[in-house]
Amino acid sequence: MSYNPDETRFLKKLGQRIRLLREEKRVSQEAFSFICGLHRTYISSIERGERNIAVINLRKIADALGVSMTQLLGDVDTLKEDES
Repeated sequence: MSYNPDETRFLKKLGQRIRLLREEKRVSQEAFSFICGLHRTYISSIERGERNIAVINLRKIADALGVSMTQLLGDVDTLKEDES
């Protein structure tokens, strides 16, 4: 499925937010995937903004990061899009 530019930006910002929170905890993608119970390549594609995450998986990610869903999503729209 393709997304419009606004949706694509949102997914990239959400992925950026997840990556930043994971890196703050000094956890590798591989270790994080085990904690979440999700595949490492799935986590990688989320962090690159290539996946529209199912709500249950988003909850697993928030739990693994030790944040609420509100905290995870709260400021996603205010993030600057990562240029890399």
